[in-house]
Amino acid sequence: MAIGFKIHPRTRTVDPTTVEKYKAIAVANISDSMNRMSHGGARIRPLHAGGVLSGVALTVRVRPGDNLMIHAALNRAKPGDVLVVDGDGDLTNALMGELMLSHAQQIGVAGVVLNGAVRDYGWIRTNAFPVFAAGVTHRGPYKNGPGEMNATIAIEGMVIAPGDLIVGDDDGFVCVPFDQTEEVFVAADKKQQGEAKTMAAIKAGTVDRSWVERALAEAGCEGI
Repeated sequence: MAIGFKIHPRTRTVDPTTVEKYKAIAVANISDSMNRMSHGGARIRPLHAGGVLSGVALTVRVRPGDNLMIHAALNRAKPGDVLVVDGDGDLTNALMGELMLSHAQQIGVAGVVLNGAVRDYGWIRTNAFPVFAAGVTHRGPYKNGPGEMNATIAIEGMVIAPGDLIVGDDDGFVCVPFDQTEEVFVAADKKQQGEAKTMAAIKAGTVDRSWVERALAEAGCEGI
């Protein structure tokens, strides 16, 4: 048995309708609706020109500095997939660059999330193809393995299973577990609508901030 060097089957995926409707929801509202307990760490930032990421997790675990299994994932990726790569946060070698990212875009991959480094940043920052990564370096990768595809991974404590929903925007990215997508969407959509009403009140000068004083009083603050 090749422990740690295996391509697993992906047995479930979120449906395209779910992927599409999440594009309208801010990552911050999704995160808040999950009690702020799920995040991929502040180091992994959007590096592309801008735009929303929403798609199905195709998970990859690699040895730091090696991208053989990412190439294997590209050979098996389906349109709408998001390559979510656990490179152990290592930044000494870039795991993907312009050539691999261009290929991913051409075959319909929705975007890439790397707990590791990329290169060819000039190409990334001038293109809308979603790329989230922890850093940039010119030094390239090795291609020897081992690694795993479609295994459950964890990035900064956020567990990501193959087939989960991945959503990203300017604030970062979040994973919504496969069996919680509808529940989270309802809560996040409600929160977003509430924030829209608050913003309208702010612009109209009618926002009610009395809750602040109530919170101070309930907490026992003196001098209010």
